[in-house]
Amino acid sequence: MNPWLIYSVGFIAQILFSGRLLLQWILSEKHQKVLSPSIFWKLSLIASFLLFIYGDLQDDFSIMFGQAITYYIYIRNLQLQGEWDKIKRIFQLLIYLFPAFILLYNYNNGTLDLQRFFGNESIPFWLVILGTIAQIIFNLRFLYQWIYSERKKESVLPLGFWILSLIGASLILVYAIIRKDPVLFTGHIFGSIVYVRNIILNQKTKQQLNEA
Repeated sequence: MNPWLIYSVGFIAQILFSGRLLLQWILSEKHQKVLSPSIFWKLSLIASFLLFIYGDLQDDFSIMFGQAITYYIYIRNLQLQGEWDKIKRIFQLLIYLFPAFILLYNYNNGTLDLQRFFGNESIPFWLVILGTIAQIIFNLRFLYQWIYSERKKESVLPLGFWILSLIGASLILVYAIIRKDPVLFTGHIFGSIVYVRNIILNQKTKQQLNEA
């Protein structure tokens, strides 16, 4: 496939990821506290869908693994906000089954084609490990956010979410530089700025509550 077409899929995904952060940032600045708007999760789900495809086209295991961690957490947050039930059933089913379709697509004669991901000469095995660790740390933020939100019975973006975001994004930036991947690099440079600002806003809100 044409490399520019592959990059286009990746850049559209990163534009959506950055767009969700920009909207979340603007709304949070307006209210002077960290918010978790439904549009954040809707854009996250669409972007994850596209980045999953990008990772598959790039034979990049770490990207696909990272999206697999968070895909259903995005859905759960939409459920907590009451937005999931507004989606037609047929689309709910297609969204649920999408990762399974990709997995089946990568089967060759009944065997998962692991050589594509772990035998890729353009991505040394040590770099696959680095990228995977970076994605695990980066996407653990959503596991943490999910557990936190389930306890609160509402969709919340707590301080720990932004700290894990910053640490994970920094490692992914290192991976992107070594990998020479403009899609990952562009998306995480912008994201890091938003993560820092949300940490500041979160601390500011906490300080105001302590003073009240």
